[in-house]
Amino acid sequence: MPITSNSTDLPAAPGRRRFIIGGAAAAALAGVATATGAPAQTQTRARVVIAGGGAAGLATAARLSRRLAGAEITILDRRREHFYQPGFTLVAAGLKGPSYVTGATGDFVPAGVRWIEESAAEFDPAGRKVVTDAGRTLPYDFLVVATGLTLDYGAIAGMDVARIGQDGLGSVYASPQAAAATWAAMSSFADRGGVALFGRPSTEMKCAGAPLKYAFLTDDTLRRRGTRGRAELIYNAHNRVLFSVPIVAEKVRMLYRDRGIRTNYEHELQAIDIGRKVATFRTPGGPKELQYDFINVVPPMRAPEAVRNSPLRWQTGPFAADGWIEVDRATLRHSRFAEVFAVGDVAGVPKGKTAASVKWQVPVAVDHLVAQIAGRTSDARYNGYTSCPLITRIGRAMLVEFDYEDNLQPSFPGVIAPLEELWITWMMKIVALKPTYLAMLRGMA
Repeated sequence: MPITSNSTDLPAAPGRRRFIIGGAAAAALAGVATATGAPAQTQTRARVVIAGGGAAGLATAARLSRRLAGAEITILDRRREHFYQPGFTLVAAGLKGPSYVTGATGDFVPAGVRWIEESAAEFDPAGRKVVTDAGRTLPYDFLVVATGLTLDYGAIAGMDVARIGQDGLGSVYASPQAAAATWAAMSSFADRGGVALFGRPSTEMKCAGAPLKYAFLTDDTLRRRGTRGRAELIYNAHNRVLFSVPIVAEKVRMLYRDRGIRTNYEHELQAIDIGRKVATFRTPGGPKELQYDFINVVPPMRAPEAVRNSPLRWQTGPFAADGWIEVDRATLRHSRFAEVFAVGDVAGVPKGKTAASVKWQVPVAVDHLVAQIAGRTSDARYNGYTSCPLITRIGRAMLVEFDYEDNLQPSFPGVIAPLEELWITWMMKIVALKPTYLAMLRGMA
């Protein structure tokens, strides 16, 4: 089935209500995406290297280029394509095509910032230098690590990324093309019915709500085609809850119960036999095989190898095993190397692997970096803000926003109620979030 827009499936709304809600969404977008006056520039000859040219790296470069005059700012990243990753689920739901999430890195590199199309291969924080995969050595005065993370498909025995879209195999994360292939596999399943498996790894991961929402989207697709009665949907939670925030976990549990999505707890995917369509899960009672007709595989996620093999990683504690960078969770400054910061997915903090988190992390890290250059201190703090527009059906979503302490952090009280399935939240996901994201890349969010 071709990828098409389902805009005609949106719930109808009276004209006045549509105008009010649309205006509220526009107001919310304007409030998020508009810059509010730039501080005076700090004169410096500092050399700043930003390792990574994804969302966090580009947003950091944009802000630093405005805050610093005379600095030598360099972005290291070999990737020429820039992916709008919050849109991957929309591609995998058949609502957008791959081009919707694909752009060019060069379009967002600020004027005056040098972009070297090589990747960081070695970090030497004691010597204050980075070595690239082409053998180039870059000395720095300040380093911002924004490398993102690595999708460790190899940790799942039998997994073959090249077969995504075939034999009922889906995986949203691998690429825009893989997301589109996942939609093809899910759509075919929705026509026939059978057993569909969903879940997530036990590692930290980007947008932990994505696996949950894809189960919701599959359920809704089946219902729209009149085949829900021929399908069994099973979500395999890696631990004893569906989400790390208790109130959100309970809400999702109730919605899954009401929609007939079965939940297995303490089930983590460890192997897959694509030909036989059998998935093997690690459970407290030992390996458990489940037959499927469709499966959405979410791989373990870890820090990139260059970070894992560097002194920058956590040495002990819950973030050590997968190599996340050791930073103070409030300032994003490295705990042992004061001139190093980490932002985005690679930062070893309890929350924060979403684009919305980047929006709040980057200004904090940049303010501390600039303050250090200027010989002053900064009181900027990142409180762990993380946001997930959790789609529960086409045309409805919940805006889940929370902090390090699992407190809900509603951005638009009186407009968007947390944990309610709302059309306006859906519209923000479909219409408002991408322009806001692009504004963030340019340092304006």
